Amino acid sequence: MELYQLRYFVAVADNGNFTRASEKCSISQPSLSQQIINLETELGHKLFHRLGRRAVPTEAGQVFLDRVRLILLAVEDASKELRDSPTLERRIKVGVAQTVAPYLLPLTLERCRALHPNLMVHTHEDFRPELMHGVTEGDFDLAIIPQPVKDPRLSVEVLYREPLLLVVGKTHPLATKPSITAQDLANESFVLLGHSSTLSAEIERFCGAHDFIPKLAHRCSQVSTVKALVAIGPGISILPRIAILPNDKKNLVFRELSGRVPSREVLIVRHLQRYQTKGAELFLQVLRMVVSELVTAEPGTASPPAPS
Repeated sequence: MELYQLRYFVAVADNGNFTRASEKCSISQPSLSQQIINLETELGHKLFHRLGRRAVPTEAGQVFLDRVRLILLAVEDASKELRDSPTLERRIKVGVAQTVAPYLLPLTLERCRALHPNLMVHTHEDFRPELMHGVTEGDFDLAIIPQPVKDPRLSVEVLYREPLLLVVGKTHPLATKPSITAQDLANESFVLLGHSSTLSAEIERFCGAHDFIPKLAHRCSQVSTVKALVAIGPGISILPRIAILPNDKKNLVFRELSGRVPSREVLIVRHLQRYQTKGAELFLQVLRMVVSELVTAEPGTASPPAPS
């Protein structure tokens, strides 16, 4: 039994005629008649007396008509509620990589509150493999993670590209060296994130492409710890451009390497089969707006203000 059959049934009852009902429903009269016959066969009762050109509900048809009107009214009310509700489809879950979350989330969430106060965003910060698993399992509406992503179940959109910059303490010899090549880093001690970090993997690939393995001094779980250790010791690191904050320039120097500069792509990842809610689209609009401001701003400058 289908909703369209119920609507055809009510149209015949209201118009008392198969031809007028078919015109109202924009369907041919033979097709409408066949659907009513299919409905009668499924129910095991005749629903109409066919009196020439007139169609009059039988006793069974009248009982069924009263129930069908309630069903169609309930369906229409539910449809209106979904269309009119300011909050439905505006609760989303977003996974964000640890090397992205501190720099994008505060600005994006602040802007969301200003532009879309009914949008409820729940976030989860984690490593890329765990976030990809969350998207494939349906735990997240989307994730914001660095490349690579090769799962055929996922759609991938490049959110932004950025260079990876050398970071050293103020007193480190490389802080004032006119030009720095990858080979200048071969004998330095590195402060890196954990083994699960795609940033660490990218740094190790970059060093390997220049025929050396980075000498590890410290492993950290947070970018803020990497910065703190680099600031006080001889260790160096490589961090994404977006990670530069205004206060960093007091103790740290960020330098771009000469030659082939290491870089990364940050992606928006979604499940190909997941329905894209209105809330997710609103969040992505704001996210892209914030990113466009950040990537064009001077590194380490004040964050762009939220709109009034």
